[in-house]
Amino acid sequence: MAKGGARARSGPAPDPEALRRERDARDWVVLPAEGRKGSPPRWPLPDSTRREAELWKVLWAKPQAVMWERQGQELEVALYVRRWCEAEVAESRVTLSTLVRQMADSLGLTTPGLRANRWRIAPADDQPSSRRRQAVALGQGRRHPSARQRLEVIDGGAAS
Repeated sequence: MAKGGARARSGPAPDPEALRRERDARDWVVLPAEGRKGSPPRWPLPDSTRREAELWKVLWAKPQAVMWERQGQELEVALYVRRWCEAEVAESRVTLSTLVRQMADSLGLTTPGLRANRWRIAPADDQPSSRRRQAVALGQGRRHPSARQRLEVIDGGAAS
């Protein structure tokens, strides 16, 4: 077993809403809410089942697929699809489900996976959350001051 060193999930997840977001904002990729346009890439593995073909098509329409395509991750997505379909079988091993979850994280299909990859999905214009963000940006809807607003600079003050 490995000792010491950083782990993939050690420490807090990156937060795009943190105080230092101006500096960190350029590190985050905003994915289109409507997902990837166009047909899915060609299936890279030998053979495919009907279920694999269905899942392949669904996944390549997701917002994360924009980055998979950019990074050439067709094989990784295909392996995820294959393992997912194997894990759906009632008699499958629990370790297979664990692997599928880890692969989903790696591909940014889970909330922790999105954060780890520093990806955000843009809010759709018709979603209530985007209207709420717009209201907050206009100074409406916020009951408490932000952390930045609570900070106070004391001129000539010294730390005690």
